[in-house]
Amino acid sequence: MTRALILGGTSDASLLAAEVARAGIDAVYSYGGRTRAPADQPLPTRIGGFGGVSGLADYIRRENITHVIDATHPFAAEMSRNAILACAETGSPLIALERSPWTKAPGDSWIEVADVNAAVAAVPVAPANVFLAIGRQHIAPFASKPQHAYTLRFVDPPEAPLPFAADVIVSRGPFTLDGELDMLRSRDIAWIVARNSGGDGARAKIDAARMLGLPVIMISRPRLPERLRVESMAEIMQWLGHSTRLGA
Repeated sequence: MTRALILGGTSDASLLAAEVARAGIDAVYSYGGRTRAPADQPLPTRIGGFGGVSGLADYIRRENITHVIDATHPFAAEMSRNAILACAETGSPLIALERSPWTKAPGDSWIEVADVNAAVAAVPVAPANVFLAIGRQHIAPFASKPQHAYTLRFVDPPEAPLPFAADVIVSRGPFTLDGELDMLRSRDIAWIVARNSGGDGARAKIDAARMLGLPVIMISRPRLPERLRVESMAEIMQWLGHSTRLGA
């Protein structure tokens, strides 16, 4: 019998959970616990970390998990690496549902960098209005350039003091092009720092930057060990041995 573990937290993972539930597959949806009010799922749900590779391996054994689906954010590298190692330890099949990264379009002004520290170095020295679209876990290095007026956007209000003064927007995507244009214009944003997450839900800011001629410091995805990777839910359902009813 199939019993799947979906490592989620993304809009793609939620869509997959709905399809898995419709197909009647026994599955558990796991949130990492970073969001205080996660969206409800149509599957049994757990929230919080596993306790590293050994904790995830113990969970897989204890819960009789037969298939693991990594549908986490493309930048949730630690969880993805833990899944690779835990599945190797337990002999569990693993597949990743990973959206394609964004690619430059005509008119884009990107400075592509390897990581957050490189993004900090790429931000100019002269004071500017900077939109950090990178999540709250990665903003601390920008405290080394406090001369900028930063705008941040989080799903939840920050619980602890920020490492620098900033204008905080609390909002949950997906975001529209018109909304992003209004946000960038109203705050007179001159630079955007973004992670190359891919997908449609967060792309509007990239399209808006192109329309406004704004430079984007684009952080590349972290490198991960080789693993089975697909981009569609139909492929996940086939891997699970079920047909998909997407679009029905």
